[in-house]
Amino acid sequence: MNTAIEPIRIYTLKGPRSILALDDGTGLWDLSAFLRANGRPADLFELSEDGWFSPSQLEDRLPRKGGEGWEPLEVDGEGLPAMPLALPVPRETVGKILALGKNFKEHAAEFQEEVPEEPLFFNKLPETLVPSGSEVRVRKWYAGRVDHEVELAVIIGLGGSDFAEEDAMEHVAFYTLANDLTARTLQGIDRKKGYPWFRAKNMDDFCPLGPALVPREYLDGAAVHLTCKVNGELRQDARTRDMVVSIPAALAYLSTHLTLNPGDIVLMGTPSGVGPLAHGDRVVCHAPSIGRLDTTILRD
Repeated sequence: MNTAIEPIRIYTLKGPRSILALDDGTGLWDLSAFLRANGRPADLFELSEDGWFSPSQLEDRLPRKGGEGWEPLEVDGEGLPAMPLALPVPRETVGKILALGKNFKEHAAEFQEEVPEEPLFFNKLPETLVPSGSEVRVRKWYAGRVDHEVELAVIIGLGGSDFAEEDAMEHVAFYTLANDLTARTLQGIDRKKGYPWFRAKNMDDFCPLGPALVPREYLDGAAVHLTCKVNGELRQDARTRDMVVSIPAALAYLSTHLTLNPGDIVLMGTPSGVGPLAHGDRVVCHAPSIGRLDTTILRD
């Protein structure tokens, strides 16, 4: 990835029909209309596989380079989409969500634990996915602690298995953000019993995702600045260069155990600073190149 290239963001907007929108730093533009006018399908995974997001193909077409045929879309006072956001990838395209645990030393240490000798993965269900701007209502019966966990999410574009670490990035299509919400009290109970973390990680809507996709070619996944604020208070602040297991190493490791398919999501672990959430808390996960993943917590 050429770090001199300014990132682009791709949003999916809710409406009578979903609209793909592209932010290239000069405004918000109707990507769906641009693709139709150029005889291309509005299928992000097909476009990624065809190399459409390669800067050598795309950059000169962008509005910031004088590219023509772009229709502007409405933005708010911050220059963000005025329309509500949908999930950046359709839920029906997501086969599996695989999440890396204890991938920041400081996060493991805040629970008095060591980093595992081998990568530790657990899974979240596609049904946990909700877009930025969502309200997440915790189950009425559960009165225990719920924590925020900001993470970089890697979206697989090219399927495969048993691939080498040096080839792993060819399988990445996009990056976005995730908030790996966790029923921490349940996790503690199950951990003591030697049980998996399944129920702690898979309550309804426990994986906010978004706000936008950034093509792999436009972002260095090893240099992402992650933050999480709750009601404006900074809780988490780290960079992906501090991850124990890199993106290529994680994907190559996974590929030795299972086949990765287009639309699969790999969460790269959370840094230290996780903490409890109360009713009405506004959680904002942020990365400068990706944007702001905004969630409100509701508890009875």
